[in-house]
Amino acid sequence: MTDIQPQPSIIIVDDEHHLRISLSQTLELSGFEVQAYAEAETALKQLNDHWPGVVISDIRMPGMDGMALLAAIGQIDRDLPVILITGHGDVSTAVQAMREGAYDFLEKPFGSEVMIDVVHRALDKRRLVLENRSLRDELARHSKPGPRMMGRTPKMQRLVSMLSQVAQVDADVLLHGETGAGKDMAARVIHDQSARAEQHFVAINCGAVPENIIESELFGHEQGAFTGANKRRIGKFEHAQGGTVFLDEIESMPMALQVKLLRVLQERQIERLGSNTPIPLDIRVIAATKVDLRVAAEEGRFREDLFYRLNVVTLDIPPLRERLEDIPFLFQHFVLVACNRIGREDVPPPLTPAQVPLLMAHDWPGNVRELRNLAERYVLLGENCQYNLEYLMPGSEQATPALNLPQQVEMFERGLIQQALARHQGSIKATMEDLGLPRKTLYDKLKKIRVVARGLFVGILMSLTVGICQPLIRG
Repeated sequence: MTDIQPQPSIIIVDDEHHLRISLSQTLELSGFEVQAYAEAETALKQLNDHWPGVVISDIRMPGMDGMALLAAIGQIDRDLPVILITGHGDVSTAVQAMREGAYDFLEKPFGSEVMIDVVHRALDKRRLVLENRSLRDELARHSKPGPRMMGRTPKMQRLVSMLSQVAQVDADVLLHGETGAGKDMAARVIHDQSARAEQHFVAINCGAVPENIIESELFGHEQGAFTGANKRRIGKFEHAQGGTVFLDEIESMPMALQVKLLRVLQERQIERLGSNTPIPLDIRVIAATKVDLRVAAEEGRFREDLFYRLNVVTLDIPPLRERLEDIPFLFQHFVLVACNRIGREDVPPPLTPAQVPLLMAHDWPGNVRELRNLAERYVLLGENCQYNLEYLMPGSEQATPALNLPQQVEMFERGLIQQALARHQGSIKATMEDLGLPRKTLYDKLKKIRVVARGLFVGILMSLTVGICQPLIRG
């Protein structure tokens, strides 16, 4: 799911030129993006199941008429609103069309206010349909076993989308992000969504392997290649044949080995130490770094040619402090993961509105890893500390909230509403009664803080996650 939606638009289909011009001008003056066509066949080519607009069509037209167009649109997406324009004698036909899925019909002559009102209602319906589909897709992604990049902020949604796109293209990838931001998780997501998912994912921390054995670890060696080489060893690259090699902290790789890595990336073959026989490789390489390799190359700390070879596709993993809205959601997820890992059946209570600003005010230098560790402490020690986050977060008692008073008030209100939605599994009626708010007031607040879809998603996801975390959540 993403916060960036396509611009709502209207397609008008009418063979009468003057009516097309009149309708287009009226809708454009009301702020709509309009496309007008004389033939239904041409308009049909512009539509797909994620098109975010409404179709307005006359019923009587030469060639494909409005009824045929309605049927054809139904084959593309039965939930795409179609508004039919009818003459007096076509009302019975229009009523039949509504039974077959038309959204509404306008009988000639009709006022512009009537048409604009119908269009607004149709667009609202279309928006809700697309949002619900997006939520279902996100629930499906989160219900799959295996690692997942989680987050609802625009930055994370863009990253998740880019990871999915990159996974389908068999190109080497460079991941850049701070320690603990989730570079290893992003690499696993790329592998698991790629055509190589059934093959090995081999992770190597270039900063943790001693320099005197790293070449043997990567490329392998033959028996007798050096003192202590008592038998042949298959290296990490060869072991990953058909799969993915993940080179973490690649900025720590010795300069001499960087030359050999460059050759491997270019030629896609290796030679074991002590052998002259090249071994072809079918692998994908994902490298990760916490430093700017371009700067490191300019300063002579990293080979410039290797940087440009790795820099085919570069993805930046945002630090946690740049996606504050994800923190409560991620914390609750990690709590469920921790409960599942230690076999705890009673899930700790959700965060209170007073606890959320405490999480938001923290700088999170350890990023997602630090948040996950806090969630585990919350599960393991929470009862003994009455689930006191101030006690569980080192240094939090000295922390100065990063939010001003209006922001904290908004966060408090948002927390109350999201928790109520979660408790009632997305039910607006139950949430309204729980919070003691009139329906219009609740809708206005939901619209203001933009949690309508997100709150419903949290409620549904949390209820589902509790039930499915045993077989599915692996951390």
